[in-house]
Amino acid sequence: MSTVTVVDHPLVQHKLTLMRDKTRSTRGFRELLSEIALLLAYDATRDLDLTTVEIETPLESMEAPILKGRKPVLMSILRAGNGLLDGMLTLIPSARVAHIGLYRDPETLQPVEYYFKVPDHMEERVVLVVDPMLATGHSAIAAVKRLKELGPRSIRFICLLAAPEGIAAFQAAHPDVPIFTAAIDRQLNDHGYICPGLGDAGDRMYGTR
Repeated sequence: MSTVTVVDHPLVQHKLTLMRDKTRSTRGFRELLSEIALLLAYDATRDLDLTTVEIETPLESMEAPILKGRKPVLMSILRAGNGLLDGMLTLIPSARVAHIGLYRDPETLQPVEYYFKVPDHMEERVVLVVDPMLATGHSAIAAVKRLKELGPRSIRFICLLAAPEGIAAFQAAHPDVPIFTAAIDRQLNDHGYICPGLGDAGDRMYGTR
């Protein structure tokens, strides 16, 4: 699991525990997800390339660090990815936003793309792909495969929870893409849900069943 980073900051772990509680309100769940997303994004972007520009402070001129190249892209895997997206935009408000929509074919069980919209100049950008759950890994694998067709500078995958099965599948398909997560849970159940998990992130975020 050398490509996996578990963000074990105390605030992340505390907020994740609050989210797991089945009595947490829809509003509370959304707020906590947004807060954790900001902290995950902080860790996942710590090695972004920097350059310098000359600026004038109130006292003197100086060479100061600034992000290098085009603005990074946050790619949300619809619909649940939007919950992470909101928090990350708080930290990186200038980021560009991409969306990919996928559903599972009931016969083949394979992901089918129904929506794909990205900014221009993707080959010059760092992309953070976001989805709260890395369960079977099928959607994440398909999203990153589609993204790689555009040749971005680098790709990182960020999730709230990951299952060992999903990590193994994702790493087999994309060994070059690092994973950032708040926790690696025990396993998937017979229905493909992460255990102990927190239920369906999309349903809990939007109050649907």
